[in-house]
Amino acid sequence: MLTFLASRAGTTCDRTSRRDFLRVGALGAGSLALPGLLRARSHSTSAKQTSVVWLWLAGGPSQIETFDPKPDAPAEIRSTTGSVGSKLPGVQLGGTFERVAARADKFAFVRSFAHGDSGHGGGTHWVMTGYDYPAADNGAAPIKPGLGSVLARYRGATGPGGLPTYVRFRDIVADGPAWLGAPYAPFDLAGKAHDNMTLRGGLDNLEDRRSLLKAFDTARRDADRTGLMGGLDAFESQAFDLVLGKAKDAFDIAREDPKLRDRYGSGLGERLLLARRLCESGVGFVTVHYGGWDMHGSVERGFRQQGPVVDQAVSAFVQDVVDRGLERDILLVVTGEFGRTPKLNTAGGRDHWAPLSTLALAGGGLKMGQVVGESSARAEAPKSRPVSPQDLMATVFHVLGVPPDLHYTDQSGRPMPMLDGGRPIAELV
Repeated sequence: MLTFLASRAGTTCDRTSRRDFLRVGALGAGSLALPGLLRARSHSTSAKQTSVVWLWLAGGPSQIETFDPKPDAPAEIRSTTGSVGSKLPGVQLGGTFERVAARADKFAFVRSFAHGDSGHGGGTHWVMTGYDYPAADNGAAPIKPGLGSVLARYRGATGPGGLPTYVRFRDIVADGPAWLGAPYAPFDLAGKAHDNMTLRGGLDNLEDRRSLLKAFDTARRDADRTGLMGGLDAFESQAFDLVLGKAKDAFDIAREDPKLRDRYGSGLGERLLLARRLCESGVGFVTVHYGGWDMHGSVERGFRQQGPVVDQAVSAFVQDVVDRGLERDILLVVTGEFGRTPKLNTAGGRDHWAPLSTLALAGGGLKMGQVVGESSARAEAPKSRPVSPQDLMATVFHVLGVPPDLHYTDQSGRPMPMLDGGRPIAELV
């Protein structure tokens, strides 16, 4: 944690106390905290500055109870929550998504998203990285970098405004940098990285804090005979600006109109509202984890509990983005690792099913107000226009301005493509 202290009791020869030395913490140590992230900025500061909010419905939400309700299918297949008409003629959504349905012209729904791994680990790895890796089902560490880390490597770990390029709300399997390296890991709002954004004590002692860090660094540089610690002042100064300046305001949703906050709702809504604020302030990729979708039993009860939460938060986010004129700048992707079996099991649930799932996208300058692809009559597989995780990744690359042929050198010295085939979804671009 970044903790500044003004005490000078028991100082060393440079007047820095051992207690101060230890409690400067991550910022003074300069490893992978704020100054370290700032050093990791790449040359790509002129890259396209669009953003993606990636809403991860962990566990694998049913394609039928979300955006492909199959109202004419037999009872054991069609949506247990019924269906609701949408603003798109002839298009119905699951019965708990009334607010999204009322704004369906601002969404694109993909009903033919599919891949081949029905395990949580492998399915997540495939969707998050665009690469199939079955060993992830048995707990193997990811072998490819996630989308957000690729963007952090391409644009740099921090943006021009000093905020991290990649922020997450709780971890997701395969959402990290893999061999790209720790500097391109997400800034974790649920972990220690977020503690670095917090100062203890008032700001009137800022000069003491600056002096403390300067003294710490003087001692550190004096001890470094290689000279590698030189030239860090600018980064640490920028870290102070991040912690104390306008960038920190992006994390404060209390600045929002209470009526708008009410429209978003609490919990997930607050996370999506904060995600919008972060994107406005220059963050390029935000993952929002919302779990509980592994409904092997009682799928109707589960959706009646969780569906309205997603419906409220997502519809408020999309309307807010449109109202602010940001629909070309921010893309929302709603997905999970796979879909669910079409036929209800004896527990009234649905089991894992990678051969078919759905996506919802909104914004990003893409063509909204449409359904892409069609599923089979029994919601078992794509009937037309199958869309793969690689296609989704290529679409996100397109929105973010990342070249489709982007390569980076892996730990063995080989150039590795960040996109394993796939093309942007033609109907959307």
